[in-house]
Amino acid sequence: MKLWDKGFETDKNVEAFTVGKDYLLDMKLVPYDCKASIAHAEALCEKNLLSESEKSSLVSALKEIIALHKEGKFRINASDEDCHTAIENYLVKKCGDAGKKIHLGRSRNDQVMAALRLYEKEELSKIIKLVSLWKETAKKKSSEWSSIEMPGYTHMQRAMPSTAGTWIGSFAESAEDNLFLLNAALKLIDKNPLGSAAGFGVPVFDINGKTTASKLGFSSWFKNPLQVQLSRGKYESVIAEALSQVMFDINKFATDVVLFSTKEFGFVNLCDKLTTGSSIMPQKKNPDVAELLRAKYHAVIGEQFKIKSMTANLMSGYNRDLQLTKEPVMNMFDAASESVDAAILLLNGITINENACKQAMSPGIYATEEAYKLVKNGVPFRDAYKIVAEKFS
Repeated sequence: MKLWDKGFETDKNVEAFTVGKDYLLDMKLVPYDCKASIAHAEALCEKNLLSESEKSSLVSALKEIIALHKEGKFRINASDEDCHTAIENYLVKKCGDAGKKIHLGRSRNDQVMAALRLYEKEELSKIIKLVSLWKETAKKKSSEWSSIEMPGYTHMQRAMPSTAGTWIGSFAESAEDNLFLLNAALKLIDKNPLGSAAGFGVPVFDINGKTTASKLGFSSWFKNPLQVQLSRGKYESVIAEALSQVMFDINKFATDVVLFSTKEFGFVNLCDKLTTGSSIMPQKKNPDVAELLRAKYHAVIGEQFKIKSMTANLMSGYNRDLQLTKEPVMNMFDAASESVDAAILLLNGITINENACKQAMSPGIYATEEAYKLVKNGVPFRDAYKIVAEKFS
């Protein structure tokens, strides 16, 4: 039975259109919805709105759902619409009248927000660990390659002498910036949405975000119930920006690897296990991992644009448009996690072709150094610049 069922039948086409993929996407939210429901049941019991035995029965059934979900045995049907309905129907079946009481003091609006924020917190924590590992891997390679000379480029032209260590070390330092952004996003979203109900609080009963915040591991709660719905899309946009910056760096790294691994450059050798072949050209070793990493950045910013555009021009409060932000958020997390993981694998499978790098260190690359040596001997910089420029013209 649907949570909003009033005894009339909805047109099947309308039902299919409004539900969309939501029942499938919500499979990811089941354990988080159950955790939030456990905290809510405990809060209802503390307010004497559930008996101790009713609470125990509900908590036991919710833990059972979490276990079934982990085993792949809990299902959400299209007729359920979402995980909230599937979970409540299960509770009514297992716990009787106690299951009918679980929704007291909440709406699906704050219920889904609680599940989403718990999911987002966990996913951000995973990404933070992965980016930290990426940073340490790049840092280690930077140290290993610190003495390998490599041309530095501007405008895609040889510019000044650099090293392979400096090249990869730049990504390690940039990862620190990304960790700052990810942690800032995590701190921002660490607020309990429960207690806001449909966006206007809970009448009659003294239930608010403070009631369940600590139970769910949130550091604070929303003081204004309407802000919970205003935060949907806004907080996800902040998460999206942090993830897109991670992907921006991976895009740059992947672009460099694709270019540097060509025969024309030859600075980088890729482990055979990280390449693919051609169905027609026997000699080919294609850097598909790097090429897909390069493309994943654009996939993520595409999802970011969806979130930003879908949530604009909406009146304050919940609007059904917000349902469509769920998939982009999940897609971004999946793409970012897979990409950082693959980037670490790629970096560990790279060796530097020192001979190719050395051959590319043509005399002109030391031009600035020559000009500065003249300056050191008393020649004004602009004159020194012209002297050296004439030499290489």
